[in-house]
Amino acid sequence: MEFGITFKGFLEAERARYLVRAAEFAGFEYCWFYDSHILWRDCYAAIAMCMEHTRDMRFGPLVTNPDVRDWSVAASIFASLAKQSGGRFELAVGRGDSSLRVMGKKPAPLARVAEFIHATRAMVRGEAVTYPGAVEPVKFPWAVGYDMPAWIAAYGPLALKTAGEHAEGVVLQI
Repeated sequence: MEFGITFKGFLEAERARYLVRAAEFAGFEYCWFYDSHILWRDCYAAIAMCMEHTRDMRFGPLVTNPDVRDWSVAASIFASLAKQSGGRFELAVGRGDSSLRVMGKKPAPLARVAEFIHATRAMVRGEAVTYPGAVEPVKFPWAVGYDMPAWIAAYGPLALKTAGEHAEGVVLQI
């Protein structure tokens, strides 16, 4: 069994560095940061910082969604973190229940969650991708071919089915 630790975005940097080192020493394999940009500070700066203070621990957002950032911006963040950490970045995606609802928007449909996973994974690998909103294919010439694992946050039968069909893991929301 693998264990992980999860942080909300209000943890001070010094405390986060201490806790992530302690968690890795204790055998935790994952570190997740809440990704809800209005409720908490942006998680990707904290992920990058903590990656620099660990050797083996894997990191990711818990969870991001397809409707807050342009998909090429999101994929660039993911690929950059994967590259600088030696492949220790994983993607966890949900419909956007917290960050989108706070803005008065509806969460993304599950089909868009699956499409976002496939498109961002392909961009992270270095493939040319045309996605909704992109006029021309997007290709990162600096990508290193990283095959980014993906998780889907799910709590109902349709979301669990989507996770089983399009991701390597499930983040259970109970």
